[in-house]
Order: sequence, then C-alpha cells, then structure tokens
Amino acid sequence: MKLNADEHRLTLINFPRKLTVMPDGTKLAEFVAWCQKHITGDEKGQDKIFLDRLFQAFGQPGCLDVGGTAEFRIRKSDQDGGGTAFADYVWKPVVLIEMKKRGTDLQKHYRQAFDYWTRLVPNRPRYVVLCNFDEFRVYDFDTDLDTPKDTVALKDLPERWGPLAFLAPGSPKPTFDNDREVVTRQAADCLADCFRKLVKRGVPQPMAQRFILQMLVALFAEDIDLLPKYFVTQILEDCSTPASTYDLIGDLFEAMNTNPPKAGGRFKGVNYF
Repeated sequence: MKLNADEHRLTLINFPRKLTVMPDGTKLAEFVAWCQKHITGDEKGQDKIFLDRLFQAFGQPGCLDVGGTAEFRIRKSDQDGGGTAFADYVWKPVVLIEMKKRGTDLQKHYRQAFDYWTRLVPNRPRYVVLCNFDEFRVYDFDTDLDTPKDTVALKDLPERWGPLAFLAPGSPKPTFDNDREVVTRQAADCLADCFRKLVKRGVPQPMAQRFILQMLVALFAEDIDLLPKYFVTQILEDCSTPASTYDLIGDLFEAMNTNPPKAGGRFKGVNYF
C-alpha cells in the first residue's frame, strides 16, 4: 500500500478540524479495574473522585483542572419554586454530568438533566451525561431532545470510548455507534465526491482510484479491528490544514505498509497488511 511521491500529493485535502489527542485504551482499562476494586456506587461519597479519575484516564490532569466546576449552582425558575439547585459537574462549553447511585434507572433522571442544561447559559455545554457508576448515557440536546446518542457500559469503556471522546484533551468530536449507519453512508458519499473532484482537478483516474481504495481499506480496517478503534476517525479529525492532511494520511498509509510495525509515535502498533 506504499504511495509514491505523486500519490502522496493526493493527501493534500483540507479537512477543517482541530488537533486532538486520542485516549489511551490501557489507561481506560486501568480506570475500569480501579473502579471495580474501589467504587461501591455511593453518589455523594464517591462521585467526585470517580469523575476525577475518569478525566485522568482520558488524558486530562483532572476534572477541575480543565476548568470544570463541581456542585455548579443553577438558579431554578419561578415555576419550579425558585431557589438554587446544584449540578454535579459542569464544564462549559463541553459537558454537564449528573451522577446517580449504582443501580439507578438513569431514564428517570432525564428531565432533571435537561432542566439543568436549559439554564446553563451562556456557553451552554454541548453534551450531557447521566452516569450511575456502571454506565454512561450520553445526550446531545442540540440534535436530539429525547433520545440518548449512545450508552456505554463502564466495563466496555477501553474499547468504546468514542461516545465520551470529548473528555480528552482538545475535546475531540465524539463517535456515536448509534450514528454509524448514517456515518457509513456519508463516508461513502464523501469518498465518491472526493474521487470526482480529484479527476476534475486533472489527477489521472488510476491514481485517484488507488488513493480512494486505500482510504476505504483504512476505514474498513478500523471497523474490523485491524486498526485501533476510532484510529482513522481521529486522524481525519486532526486534518486541519492541507499540510497536516499530507502528513497524517501519508504516514497512516506508510505505517500500514511497514513490516515490522513502527516502534513508537502516533502510529505505533499499526499492523502491516
């Protein structure tokens, strides 16, 4: 799958994204093991240390260090009797997190989380998470007011961190499995459109076909675990300029064509195939 110099130039496609950091599955696995050993699921006694360790597992120094606030004061509406409520954790403009004790039916607390979210202006958080120490229910009220975008069990977090990716440095865009069918269709449309634009720009059709095929193989490899989970997705998120796109996609294809695999750096462990 080695690209020659001319084919490398095809990677000069501008994906307007910002630089992000991919979570480490090993750290997330250590967090899960720590929770299984130490967390009993007491909402008020363990929620803050749970969140702090969660943020650290995603590569942050801690939940307060990123600028978030625990027990965030929210003024209640007159219709609700006025006064002040306290959201468990707010990190504007990223996420509101409400913790409940282990075994709690999170659906019963949807209305509370939604009401808190509506009053968190200005810079209202994009995402809302309900958590009972065993699962995370992730909402994006900007796109769906009623249904969670995804639900992730704590035990699955090392492999399914995508829905909570916004907790990592740079707040990368989350990847929701509930959206995968739509995303797959969009990816196919984008690749077809990319091919047409390359040919229109004068790129020889066989060269354009080769580039699109390699990109398709990379995306498919991510889905069947030949590449780490969300690996290609996050690379595309980081393609903020033509130059970074050239480097990232070019280095990805090179790593996929290197045997033995690279021993260090971002592409460490990318298998030869």
